[in-house]
Amino acid sequence: MSTRRTTRLLAALAGGAVVLSSLTGCTAAESILWDIVDELEATAPEPALEAESDANAGFAESDEPLLEQLATIDVKGRAPKTGYERDEFGSGWKDPDRNGCDARNDMLRRDLRDVELKEGTNGCVVLAGTLDDAFTATEIDFVRGPNSGDVQIDHLVALSDAWQKGAQRLDEEERVLFANDPLNLLAVDGPSNSSKGDADAATWLPPNRGFWCDYVARQTAVKAKYELWMTVAERDAIEGVVTERCPDARALAID
Repeated sequence: MSTRRTTRLLAALAGGAVVLSSLTGCTAAESILWDIVDELEATAPEPALEAESDANAGFAESDEPLLEQLATIDVKGRAPKTGYERDEFGSGWKDPDRNGCDARNDMLRRDLRDVELKEGTNGCVVLAGTLDDAFTATEIDFVRGPNSGDVQIDHLVALSDAWQKGAQRLDEEERVLFANDPLNLLAVDGPSNSSKGDADAATWLPPNRGFWCDYVARQTAVKAKYELWMTVAERDAIEGVVTERCPDARALAID
């Protein structure tokens, strides 16, 4: 049942309870109706999140419309997943920018606020901070330790998805760069990241609809940068988001 219809039904039931009580004085019937209202309220779907996010604020926009950048990406079927392993993109997090810190800590420092750093790590290791999460439009406290998974670093274009759409033909160095590229990385809510898995835009978008445009813009830029392809369903999903929500959006600049 839609949120609007549920709201109307709740209002009708609540009104009925009041009218019935006033006409008959039947508190038992009123109680039953209010029990129904309470149960429906408990199971009614939450309204879709629409919070805007500045998660792409650190990336320059180009003069090219996003839909034009999308049109440059090849459209093909998904290749077999045969041979895919995480280590094909390097074992663990790397330091391709050679700043002395691995990409995961780089992203935590970039995306969290009120960051606390571990002493003796040259300002690299993040111990704590607060994430204004783009996926869920919620605030998440990050504390390094057993609950570190509350905040995860998402590959916006999943490594498995990339493998099936052109990354097999990249050399080892290019795949390591892909897996550690800040353009393709974002600190996000851990459970949401887990639910995404290796899905593309055709089968998964963040709960926060206010981030959809920035999300697909980043995915499009990543695929353009590394000359990966999309499936028809993926391309159509991204085109639909842009056309409906941000038709004048500009593409992100890529190196």
